[in-house]
Amino acid sequence: MKHIKKFDLEQHAGALPSPCINVCRMDQESGLCIGCLRNIDEIIAWGRADETYKRQVWQQLKTRISK
Repeated sequence: MKHIKKFDLEQHAGALPSPCINVCRMDQESGLCIGCLRNIDEIIAWGRADETYKRQVWQQLKTRISK
């Protein structure tokens, strides 16, 4: 999850990368992937999502990791 902490959303003007790090396991309690902290709906939507949605997900990831 260090990659989420290090990612600077404000400095990234182009296409946003996926937060996936190929550690794909869902935590039963939180419902979040232990690798990227996304929920299953966010993971499914990512490939078809526009940049606005992706930016919102990245912002949520920053919030999730700080908890």
